[in-house]
Amino acid sequence: MGGFSLLCFMFFVWVLGFESGKGVWGLACNWGLQSTHPLPPDIVVRLMKDNGFDKVKLFEADPAALKGLGKSGIQVMVGIPNNMLASLAGSPANAEAWVQQNVSTFVSKSGTDIRFVAIGNEPFLHSYKDMFIQTTFPALQNIQAALVKAGLGKKVKVTVPLNADVLQTDSGLASGGDFRLDIHDLMLKIIKFLQDNGGIITINIYPFLSLQADPNFPKEFAFFSNTANPVVDGTITYTNVYDANFDTLISALEKNGFGQIPVVIGEVGWPTDCDPNANIDNARRFNQGLLDRIVKGQGTPKHPAPIDVYLFSLIDEDNKSVEPGNFERHWGIFNYDGSVKYQLNMGKGKAIVPAKGVKYLARQWCVLSPSAGVSDPNVLSQSINYACQYADCTRASPGSSCGNLDPQRNVSYAFSMYYQTMNQRKDACSFNNLSVVTTVDPSQPPCRYEIMIDIGKHDLTASGSAKVAGNGSQLFIFLMIVLALVIDGAC
Repeated sequence: MGGFSLLCFMFFVWVLGFESGKGVWGLACNWGLQSTHPLPPDIVVRLMKDNGFDKVKLFEADPAALKGLGKSGIQVMVGIPNNMLASLAGSPANAEAWVQQNVSTFVSKSGTDIRFVAIGNEPFLHSYKDMFIQTTFPALQNIQAALVKAGLGKKVKVTVPLNADVLQTDSGLASGGDFRLDIHDLMLKIIKFLQDNGGIITINIYPFLSLQADPNFPKEFAFFSNTANPVVDGTITYTNVYDANFDTLISALEKNGFGQIPVVIGEVGWPTDCDPNANIDNARRFNQGLLDRIVKGQGTPKHPAPIDVYLFSLIDEDNKSVEPGNFERHWGIFNYDGSVKYQLNMGKGKAIVPAKGVKYLARQWCVLSPSAGVSDPNVLSQSINYACQYADCTRASPGSSCGNLDPQRNVSYAFSMYYQTMNQRKDACSFNNLSVVTTVDPSQPPCRYEIMIDIGKHDLTASGSAKVAGNGSQLFIFLMIVLALVIDGAC
């Protein structure tokens, strides 16, 4: 080996091992922030790192989350909500201000590794009735220009997260894929712009929603078990809707001359409650099948290369809109507090692990008093409605995990959720003298009566020190090896 000493050889082995290890096992997720009692950002960042997530998508530029991700080693896609598109489309100055406030500041001051800005979220959904047709592309152009002006054009790229309903197929097969006629020209302008500026296509795929929306949808086609009746498309056979949906997009891109543009899956997952198909077993089955594919680097028949897939979602959100359905608050692979819902192999034989360092309110609940006399049912009904107006009672809906409680426990569930949401304030358990505080856990599996996070005991503006400390020992070893190499004169 000549002058190449053993010490120098060990150094390069260490560096190569460290760098390659970062790329072998990496997952992506969505971190939603619609919660009444959010986990502190430093705890969420540690939760992601402990479970192998090295990419995350935020639906909005939340300052605490962006700061918490600083120097974490996690790559970030930060989103712009649809309700901001008009302002950004109408004014380049507004776009520049948004980039300065939400990208430049966190890149330079916090060391946040922002890689993408997502313009809107599924802005062309049929249900939006063309509300964002006129503003999405101009907002995209203005944000791109603002990134270039800020000197970030090479580092931070743009994208537009799309729902699969931007696609159509006359044949009913993936090979017949094209973009919807009403937005066809607009889609081609957007895709060309993304390609010209180094951006990516982001598509959201929801096998659960396909199953939930159509009673005749073949259930096995929603999963990855290869037990569904196959769909033959020329030389390709599809056994799941995930592959078929993705390849419909690939066909549409190829058909219009954009076969080389990078594509990622921005959202895909399975909820655990509040729908007949939303349960722990189905969620575990789907997400484990998905994770196995990601870890193996498995693509789709028309796109066999590995695909970046952002799992939806990391944590349940008890304050999310339930307009599409109560299941919207239960997509997380973790409960609201970062506790594990169900076992998953996260890759390389690593089991899913819960959040660490979570602090809770006292172990007490507000329940229907055993001595409560309800002479007027309307009083009780009004109390329940009031409680559920401000707290998340979705799991007590029929067919959900708390939907089979007896009437007394059902009332107690509503009272307790309100009491927890209001941080166990003394006056939050005074429902017309019908309620009482108890220290006896009223949970009745599978129904869990929550104890909320004590946000008063957490610093929600996480500092970067804990995150840097996680790499401190490796950095120390690195510096010692470099120092030794300099002294040795080996390389």
